[in-house]
Parts: sequence; structure tokens; C-alpha cells
Amino acid sequence: MSEDNFLLVQRLFRVATDKNIKISFAESCTGGLIGAAVTEIAGASEFFLGSAVTYSNEAKKNILGVNKTTLEKYGAVSAECAEEMAAGARKIYKSDIAISTTGIAGPAGESEEKPVGTVWFGYASKGKTTSFTRVFKGDRNKIREAALRQVLFFLLEELSTDEK
Repeated sequence: MSEDNFLLVQRLFRVATDKNIKISFAESCTGGLIGAAVTEIAGASEFFLGSAVTYSNEAKKNILGVNKTTLEKYGAVSAECAEEMAAGARKIYKSDIAISTTGIAGPAGESEEKPVGTVWFGYASKGKTTSFTRVFKGDRNKIREAALRQVLFFLLEELSTDEK
């Protein structure tokens, strides 16, 4: 993990524990990278409940409860799938907040509308489910690290505006 990402994880630890927020993840294209990064910090269990690595569509359906119709109609790399993944992680871990990642880290698997580097992020909390996308440049590892960094930035921003 990069030094920058490590510093972001440390900040997330402080903010989440200060606010007593429990966080979980559902990871596809990041393949457990987010969970691994968070557990670099001693005491991570104070805010981190777990991360479901659901790389295949079957795992997304069977573990997180992503609807088969969602996958057939929109695909795994979509806003709809990302939102259902986040909602599923929040449900199984009983967390306050859940974030999901689903995307194309490459080098193959791209399409005209979804180039390599496309990542959808899902977010679920008690009163909000949303998603957003980013397209990152670089090789597979750079894309995965960039997705991790985006999750950390998003969580820090979300927690700084949270009333809890």
C-alpha cells in the first residue's frame, strides 16, 4: 500500500472510531485490497466489521443478494450492481456504512462504454444508497490502488459531513 493510502487509512480510523461508525465493504475489482488496507492499522476492529470479496456474479448473487435481473440487465460493472452490493454488505455485516467496488481493472474485459479503469462505487447507510463512477488510468495494480484511494477519500468526506 502506498504511503498516501496508509495515511488516509489512519485518518479514517480516527474519524470512524471518534464517531463510533462501523464500516463494511463489498469488493469485486479490488479483490480484498480495501479490507487488507484497513487491517494494516492495529485496532481496526473498532470500526471495521468485514469485507466480502465477491468477484464472480454468482458470489454477488449468493453472498450479497444482488438480483439476477440486475446483473443480466445492467451488468456487474454498473451503478445498480454497485448499490445492491453495498446494501448487501451493510445487511450481512450490520454496519452503519458500506462501500462497494465493481469495475474493470484490465487488461481485458473492456467494452466501448466501459473501458479498462472503469470502477463503480456503491454506498449504503441507514438513509442513503447511492453510487458514482470513476475511470482510472494505469495498469491493473494502479487502477486497484486508485480505487482504494477513492474509497478512502469518499468515506472521509462522507464522515466529515455526517451528523452522527
